[in-house]
Amino acid sequence: MDIKKLQTLVVDALEDVKGQDIALFDTTHLTSLFDRIAIVSGTSNRQTKALAASVRDKVKEAGGDVIGMEGEDTGEWVLVDLGDMIVHIMQAPIRAYYRLEEIWGDKPVKLGAAKRAPKKAAGDEPKKTSGHLAASKAQVEATPVIEKKAPAKKAAATTTAAKKAPVKKAAAPKAVGKTVKVAPTKAETAAVKALKALPEKKVRAPRAAKPAAGATDSAPAKTVIKRIKKVEE
Repeated sequence: MDIKKLQTLVVDALEDVKGQDIALFDTTHLTSLFDRIAIVSGTSNRQTKALAASVRDKVKEAGGDVIGMEGEDTGEWVLVDLGDMIVHIMQAPIRAYYRLEEIWGDKPVKLGAAKRAPKKAAGDEPKKTSGHLAASKAQVEATPVIEKKAPAKKAAATTTAAKKAPVKKAAAPKAVGKTVKVAPTKAETAAVKALKALPEKKVRAPRAAKPAAGATDSAPAKTVIKRIKKVEE
């Protein structure tokens, strides 16, 4: 397997199990036994074992060779031998004590370069088509145009609706326990003044009934006879 593809698989497998402080170094100038060395930290025995298992499974699925694994019993320092690459999975105190970076860390490999995909072969590149042919041009899909209505129409609709709505008159307050004097209108006062200006009509006395035929005009007067007492001599 290509060393670049192998280091990419290892870094992906370590990141899947959330390995901490992943470091990758080029060792071709130091030894002929392997070309790369990877160092990663785990927070517990369970995580170090899970990191080693993730690397083993990923490499086997891709068709790589796993030569051996050491340190799975304790989980403090697990070593995975992949032939061209050695992976050291260590807990933080063990990693700080042995300091493998000082031994193998002359040429660090950036993780971005390790994950970089290999270049495509010359035959894999798509064929270029001439631009002057109409059939070779990609058809552009037509996107629907959504027309936005002007806000002025909405304002006009609201004003017409406001005009149509009936306006309710406020009811006059009812007087409770008090008499309210209402002043006469101008027409009423003018009519009263006109009535007062008219002259008063004289009332005629009723006429006496005419006497019957043969009756005297005047009633017979009553004669009053006064008796005069004689004065005794």
